[in-house]
Amino acid sequence: MDFSAISVFEPYSNTERLREQLARTIIKWTPEEGLQPSAIDGVDLIRSNTTTTCFSSVYRPSLCILVQGSKTVWLGDRKIVYGPLSYLASSVDLPITGQVTEATPEEPYLAVRLDVDPHEVSSLVLEMGTQAQGEDACPEAACGMCMAQSDDAMLGAFSRLISLLDSPGDQRVLAPLARREILYRALIGEMGPRMRKFAASNTQAHRIAKVIALLKNRFSEPLRIGELAEEVNMSESSLFHSFKEVTRMSPLQFQKKLRLHEAQRLMLSEGLEAATASYRVGYESPSHFSREYSRLFGESPRANVVKLRSAQQSAAAQA
Repeated sequence: MDFSAISVFEPYSNTERLREQLARTIIKWTPEEGLQPSAIDGVDLIRSNTTTTCFSSVYRPSLCILVQGSKTVWLGDRKIVYGPLSYLASSVDLPITGQVTEATPEEPYLAVRLDVDPHEVSSLVLEMGTQAQGEDACPEAACGMCMAQSDDAMLGAFSRLISLLDSPGDQRVLAPLARREILYRALIGEMGPRMRKFAASNTQAHRIAKVIALLKNRFSEPLRIGELAEEVNMSESSLFHSFKEVTRMSPLQFQKKLRLHEAQRLMLSEGLEAATASYRVGYESPSHFSREYSRLFGESPRANVVKLRSAQQSAAAQA
């Protein structure tokens, strides 16, 4: 018998096995749609059963791996399209617009977001020394957000971290080890050179990270570029240019988006009226606030908050 003529099914690749394992665990621990904090500190699970319209959000410093589905993110004038097994790194707080572009109830959009402590990255970079040094030839190298494709080592690290949801007793000891491996894999991988730029204290990227932290803490105050430049030992022109390279927007645009997102949180979580929230975040004119809010979120403050509360109540009823 000619055995060469017999066809057999090829086994799943290790990559697909790891992806399916991650997908099953995420689905198990996401009984409803949306971003859901997990039992592991600093780890969120994300699920969407349908595609979405564009939505506005603020990314914290994080690594987000997309396990199933696809998504488009706009950071200022930059468009980033990423699909299964790619991961996105945000080195600083960044206001973005996003849209889930591929998801069905049978194959929902699934992702894991891991919060990243910049100090932890800096410490790991110091420990690694000269390991995996190299220059990033990407023209977007200065941008605070970058994307790379996962390999089996990165997938395995994320899989080990998320599998700890099924082993609560192991989380305290093993979760820090798994998250450290994820950071290590990112630093020695494609996006490592960009991440190191934000960790090294003598780089423009690191100085802009400090400016972003200052803006985040003082977003309700009038914007004074000169004072910010002096605090990070940069000229005003250099700060403006470098800030736009990292965030793809001006400092004023960045501050405005932080203000509007905080106002949304105040109205939704603390029940403030739009006018009160607008004054709280630094606006002097409620009508000006309402126009800018509508421009960012696509509807008036009142209509937007009513819709978000209705979605929260619906999700709670289904849980």
